[in-house]
Amino acid sequence: MEIGASLSQLEISAGDPQQLAAFYARTFCLSTVASEDGIDCIGEERSLRIVAGPGGQLRRATFQFQTMSQFDRQRQALVSKGINVEELTPNSFSVRDPDRRLVTFRAPSDKPVPGPQGALTARLQHFAVRTPAPQLLLDFYTDNLGFVLSDRVLDGQGNLTAAFMRTDSEHHAMAIFRAPETRFDHFSCEAPDWNHLRDWADHMAEVGVDLAWGVGRHGPGNDTFLMVRDMDGNMGEISCDLEVCEPDRPAGVWPHRPQTLNQWGVAIMRS
Repeated sequence: MEIGASLSQLEISAGDPQQLAAFYARTFCLSTVASEDGIDCIGEERSLRIVAGPGGQLRRATFQFQTMSQFDRQRQALVSKGINVEELTPNSFSVRDPDRRLVTFRAPSDKPVPGPQGALTARLQHFAVRTPAPQLLLDFYTDNLGFVLSDRVLDGQGNLTAAFMRTDSEHHAMAIFRAPETRFDHFSCEAPDWNHLRDWADHMAEVGVDLAWGVGRHGPGNDTFLMVRDMDGNMGEISCDLEVCEPDRPAGVWPHRPQTLNQWGVAIMRS
């Protein structure tokens, strides 16, 4: 059973936070608000926080629950498993995954997220990381945090090369890719439909940013997508039509090949 939380914010480190924030403000139609410890990049239903540090690293992923009972249930489940809980407040708490990034869970909030007027529509929906130890991460998120495995990708020797996990009914809130280094891979914002995806592609052209990948269609999740790449090598994705899963949907298995990551052609293979 899914835990009932959805991705609400990502915190990414950058050698030049102002440059990275300016890139995402331009490409993802975000307003920026600077503070002493970072830059908030905010749009309607999408929020990034850029902080100083090594480029290409995800510092924190924040999930928000739909109900207080789900929030309380998650906190009690982690405590009962003996998982170390940090930053504990009445409305949030955090844990660290094996790669030392923070995963924060927040209680529900009715506070609206402001965004630029007339901006294109797309809500922050999932993120992905790269790691040399994908099975270790998969086990942590499913066994300890209650994420549900939707699909996995195996190579010819049966080794895990990618995994897609959900926290609500949407196919994945997080993806893991096997790679030689530990780093951030991408975040994705879900657009309402194919016409909006087209409008986002037109917008990227208008602001002078070439598509790094797509338009294509993923195998796991069956969503159509486009991606742009920032100066630190992270990718930002706009997608639409992501699969919605039934609670008892069995986990799928896909072969490790380009057509799994893009049914329409060329793929970015992390390993």
